[in-house]
Amino acid sequence: MKAGKLPLELLSNLLSEIKVKDPRVILGAKTGEDAAVIDIGDRFLVAKMDPITFATDEIGWYLVQINSNDLFVMGATPKWLMATLLFPETYSKTLIKNIFNQLSKACEEANITLIGGHTEITYGLDRPLAIGAILGEVNKNHVIYTSDANIGDEIVITKGIAIEGTAIIAREKEAHLLSLGVNKKYINNAKNFIFEPGISIKNDSKIAINSGNITSMHDPTEGGLFGALQEIAKAANVGLHIEENEIYILPECLEICSKIDINPFGMIASGSLLCTVKAGSSNKLIDNLRDAGSYGYKIGKIMPKEYGIMLSNSKGVKKMPIFKRDEIARYLSQ
Repeated sequence: MKAGKLPLELLSNLLSEIKVKDPRVILGAKTGEDAAVIDIGDRFLVAKMDPITFATDEIGWYLVQINSNDLFVMGATPKWLMATLLFPETYSKTLIKNIFNQLSKACEEANITLIGGHTEITYGLDRPLAIGAILGEVNKNHVIYTSDANIGDEIVITKGIAIEGTAIIAREKEAHLLSLGVNKKYINNAKNFIFEPGISIKNDSKIAINSGNITSMHDPTEGGLFGALQEIAKAANVGLHIEENEIYILPECLEICSKIDINPFGMIASGSLLCTVKAGSSNKLIDNLRDAGSYGYKIGKIMPKEYGIMLSNSKGVKKMPIFKRDEIARYLSQ
């Protein structure tokens, strides 16, 4: 198989074979849900594992942010992190120490305790790989599931797309972008996307929860926005109507994607938060985001499953395209 995330149907079939016998597991492995939920008495423990495979620059910092995002969308607070760091044989002590420093600093800033993990020099790697296992807590009455999206809900996305994907390409492939004529200013702006507008969705998730009437939240990672929307539909067993012209694509993303011929809708999109809210509630959420210095857009609504997953634009309504793998994976493998 080609590099990238497993196809949604294959993953769903594999996960459906897992049998959960422990009654304390409230939510186990399920397509579209961002983390597992375990009953530990007076609260829920929320657990997630995520790798960083595309980025090498600031990989320790990425690891903390990306893993934390999957807890924020569940309404949980990240508390503890375990990290596995695999280094190529070409890496020096200085480079390894730099990544450890990134990881430690990011954990300290996020009030997350690094409690262990594993490190090694690994044969056959041409770049470092980082895998995080993050644990957090949530009040039993406040946990949020992707599967709770309901017919009639409005769909809001925050910030714009594709923050993480654009930043990765700018940081990893600057020389190639310059050779294609991409403006140096756009590249520098894109490099800074991991900090501004940022790949963390901590603040946006808090605003969404405090705005009320949130039915679900989801983190659009590998597979991009369209992949995340497919996951919401799968988890909640619903259809979607998406207005393509309402999706804000960051100018730097448009410029870079046009030069390297990739589709921004299928590119890893951490940094944006997908929310579903009860009908008539999206304007309040968007106003609250703006008042807090962020921004959001209503891009569609939840429909009955029979409607399908549809994309509307000036040319009409059609089935939403499915990306078999993330556009960055396709680009990097060329």
